[in-house]
Amino acid sequence: MPRPVHLSARARPGLVAAALVLAAGATAGACSTSAPGRLDPTGTAVATVAPAPAPTETLLPDDTVATHSAVGELVDGFPADLVPVPDGAEVLLSSALPVDGTDLTQVSLNLRTGQDAAGLLAAVRAPLVAAGFTEGTPPVPEPGLAAQSTFSRGDGSELLVVGILDRDDERTLTLGGRVRTAAP
Repeated sequence: MPRPVHLSARARPGLVAAALVLAAGATAGACSTSAPGRLDPTGTAVATVAPAPAPTETLLPDDTVATHSAVGELVDGFPADLVPVPDGAEVLLSSALPVDGTDLTQVSLNLRTGQDAAGLLAAVRAPLVAAGFTEGTPPVPEPGLAAQSTFSRGDGSELLVVGILDRDDERTLTLGGRVRTAAP
């Protein structure tokens, strides 16, 4: 069985000092750059910094999504007669994607306006009700929204959900769902 080693009082400070030197060296190494240093014309050492990587992903990465979405305007194929942009509203994002194997189109619209929430919802409601949609109340109200509603038509396969956020004297409307561009 090994015998315990007792360090003399003189050896302990030397051992502690060596441990501190090793720890300081390890810490300094962890903080250094892997890029080689260089001297500038004045003879001062300058660290070389690698350039930041460039982003490789776009906001609309999939070509299918990109051709059916638009930023700042209504995308081609968006049913503007059914969901017109209210006067004075700024379109943030829109999309209209045909649903495979059906006559439905998946739509979304995000816009911003200074119009009050009740007036904005009324502007969306009027053309939808005129086109035969029935307004309903969402099953679970979203906290924090100034107004929200659902609109359905026919057998329920056409459904739009509308939410309006009221913040800093501006309203942001988000609308999404599925519709037929021609009445059933």
